[in-house]
Amino acid sequence: MAIPLVHSIASWFLKKRIHQMELFMKYPAEVQEELRIKLLDKAKDTEIGRKYDFASIKTYREFAERVPVTSYEENHQFIERSRRGEANILWPSPIKWFAQSSGTTNARSKYIPVSTESLEDCHYAASKDLLCMYLNNNEGSQLFSGKGLRLGGSKKLYEDKGTVYGDLSAILIDNMPFWAEFSSTPTSDVSLLDDWEIKMQAIVNETIQQDVTSLAGVPSWMLVLLNNVLETTGKTSLFEIWPHLEVYFHGGVSFDPYIDQYKKILPSNSFKYYEIYNASEGFFAIQNQNDSKELLLMLDYGIFYEFIPMDTYGTLDEKVIPLNEVALDKNYAVIITTNAGLWRYKIGDTVRFTSLSPYKIKVSGRTKHHINVFGEELIIENAEKALQIASLATGAEIKDYTAAPIFMEGREKGAHEWMIEFKNDPKDITTFNQQLDLALQEVNSDYQAKRFNNTTLNAPTIHVARKNLFYDWLSSKNKLGGQHKIPRLSNKRDFIEDLISLEKS
Repeated sequence: MAIPLVHSIASWFLKKRIHQMELFMKYPAEVQEELRIKLLDKAKDTEIGRKYDFASIKTYREFAERVPVTSYEENHQFIERSRRGEANILWPSPIKWFAQSSGTTNARSKYIPVSTESLEDCHYAASKDLLCMYLNNNEGSQLFSGKGLRLGGSKKLYEDKGTVYGDLSAILIDNMPFWAEFSSTPTSDVSLLDDWEIKMQAIVNETIQQDVTSLAGVPSWMLVLLNNVLETTGKTSLFEIWPHLEVYFHGGVSFDPYIDQYKKILPSNSFKYYEIYNASEGFFAIQNQNDSKELLLMLDYGIFYEFIPMDTYGTLDEKVIPLNEVALDKNYAVIITTNAGLWRYKIGDTVRFTSLSPYKIKVSGRTKHHINVFGEELIIENAEKALQIASLATGAEIKDYTAAPIFMEGREKGAHEWMIEFKNDPKDITTFNQQLDLALQEVNSDYQAKRFNNTTLNAPTIHVARKNLFYDWLSSKNKLGGQHKIPRLSNKRDFIEDLISLEKS
């Protein structure tokens, strides 16, 4: 397909889609309410729809009072029956695909339903919107003159009772339209290889022969791939291999710990970074402007949003609110109702709103990934900001990290224990520790109060991890590649004890 024709088609779609986005940005409450009504009407004759009498629900208040907020565990029995081929349980159209996810805190696999509607109207629609926004902001782009390097999961797709389960990226690659296959590298056969180590080298071998213009994948694993590309070719900059490379579309984990490492191998002020917020459950938000750190919440992908203020989460006073009641700069747990049959479902992420017109967010962490043993309420966003400050002050570069509490024993006060793998070690680890402690106090007033005069918390303890410790830990758990992530913060000591034990061995 000729490049000018591709640009013409993209331009036509862009203008059409920009108008639709303007509608949901101008009338967010109306768009979401109309969507809620459509979802209930669509599923009124399903098992779940009959159980809660979806047909008689007219208002948001009735919906909130009648349909309970649920976790994966509470949906497990319905999802398992769907996986065995039963129809019309959570969603009326047949569910053929299930995105397999172990998450970061539970070794047992989760199977998230992926309907035809969510595949087309959410995941693939978001991919097109992402390209539209990028092209709209960068008129001189030559994105379609080359190929997009995609890095997905390493799991196979497994047939089971007529349904299919596997990594979400594998499902998307297996079902993507021909035009996407034409413009992507590596080939689907390589993308879907199961063995991460074999797959990694196969991707390197194939992609260094291509004219790559864009990158897409999780920052941690993409960095591993790109460093392998440089090592294989003997180059120091990716532009020496792919001179037309212009943008990296990233998501899945915070980009802050990795940005400096990317800038070293992509030394150009004109290179663009675009963040997305997606998960097995759906595609939620997209960076819609160059050089922005905010993500536009996409309100017409078949997902109805609700939120729980984190200061009430898990308490007797827990409160669920619709989108039009959120406030700026508060931390919220995300609740979704989707066109794949998830009803008022806790996805486990937390977000903070940076704009209410239109609705824009920043992902702030996970509901289970924080440390609040001593009332310090430390979240991932705090931790990564403080690590960035400490690294800048001491000349360090961080590859991976996790932290956990040191519990009080007898008269001994508590503390936080960190395991950090550096790409470049700090000039002095004691100074790094001091800088980290001060930065945490600066970004988190609750932590500062607990650290004041060592009232509750002693200074942090830091272990410098050996090279590839976290990689080896993930490998031991069979979690290499794809969406697998290091658990950054935990109220328990399971992860850090595992890592300390592996470090010693």
